[in-house]
This record gives sequence, structure tokens and C-alpha cells, in this order.
Amino acid sequence: MAIAFIRTIILYLLVICAMRIMGKRQIGELQPSELVVAIMISDLATVPVSDIAIPLLSGVIPIMTLIVFEVSISFLTLKSERARNIITGKPTYIIKDGIIAEKHMRDMRYNIEDLLEELRLKDCPNIADVHTAILETNGELSVVLKSNKRAVTPEDLKINPKQENVPLVLISDGKIRFNHLKDLNKDIKWLNQKLADRNIKNTADVFLFSVDSDGIITMQIRDGAKN
Repeated sequence: MAIAFIRTIILYLLVICAMRIMGKRQIGELQPSELVVAIMISDLATVPVSDIAIPLLSGVIPIMTLIVFEVSISFLTLKSERARNIITGKPTYIIKDGIIAEKHMRDMRYNIEDLLEELRLKDCPNIADVHTAILETNGELSVVLKSNKRAVTPEDLKINPKQENVPLVLISDGKIRFNHLKDLNKDIKWLNQKLADRNIKNTADVFLFSVDSDGIITMQIRDGAKN
């Protein structure tokens, strides 16, 4: 039992490392070659886990081989456009200049219902509003609306708004993020004062405390806090 437990943990950590090496893409954003490698790694990992009579190396070596192969392929596609086109394919126009490319849709086995569904998911229920739609190599549909249908931007109105930054979380689940305090050019004394202004004596009572680019504080107290 202990051997099976240890083997499972080792293979689990190995698969996690493999996924990290492949990058941070979500499953729906994987290229075909990456998806194949991910499926093969998961299958190879289950074999030594389900049968302890099989040597652990019988699962480790094929997984390591796939990792090396995938990294090599990624490096090759990075350096060679021809290799990239062969392995990952090319983006395909589904709609160009407002006209549906029927031949391309047939080649991609992409029907009208598929197209309309993807457009709805892109908040574009009316196909007449679309100028360009491109089926990317990972299966995602990129949509460009006609110029008179797109949302108005500050640039259109000759407005130059202040650049917004991502709000910094200073307290998360009762724990202080000192690196974010440093990014904000603030110290623990400033944070404690802000908490004291709100009658909070203990940071452990704070579930969330964040500050946006305008200095506006968003805070939520933990459930069951005394304050």
C-alpha cells in the first residue's frame, strides 16, 4: 500500500512538472500537438499507478521522452515558420470583408450553427455586424466587428483618460501581502492606520483589502469576525 502511495505521488509530481513545462495555457487553448501530449502523459501515468508490478521507470521514461519531444517541437516551431505551419496549422478566415467563406468552412468542417454559437459567445448575436472572423489554430474564433458596430473608445471621443492599473491586494484571507505594500510605496504602519480608521484591530479579521490606481480601498471582513 505504501509503495502504491509513493508511486502515485511521484507520478503526480512528474505530470504537474510536465504541464508546467508546456506552459500556462488552458485546455481549450492548447495547440493540437500539446493536447495530444497532455492526453498521452495522463494515460502513461495511470499504467504504473494501477499496477505496482510494472516498474516505475516504465511510466517515468515515456513521460520524460514526451516532455523532451514537446519542448523540442516548441523550440522548432518558434524558429521555423514552415514547421509551425505543418505542426500547428494556419489561422483560417471564416468571414472576410463581411462575406462568409463557404469553402474554408467546409475544409474546417465548420457549419453555420457552429459559427453562430461562437459569435454569440463573443457577444455578437448578429452575423451582419461581423467584418472578419478567423478560426485560430487552437480552435478559438477571433472576431472583428464592422467599424460602425464596434464600441466607442475614448480615442474616438478625443479623450485621454488616466491609465488604470490592476488593483493591489494588500490583505488576502487575513494575510498581509508585503510585496504589494512595497509596490504601492506604503508600509505596515500606513496599513494599520487604514485598518484602525475602520475600527479593525486584527488583520486576521480581514478577508480582502485592496487598493486601486485611484487609491480607492475595497475591503471585506471575514465571516464571524468580532468587529
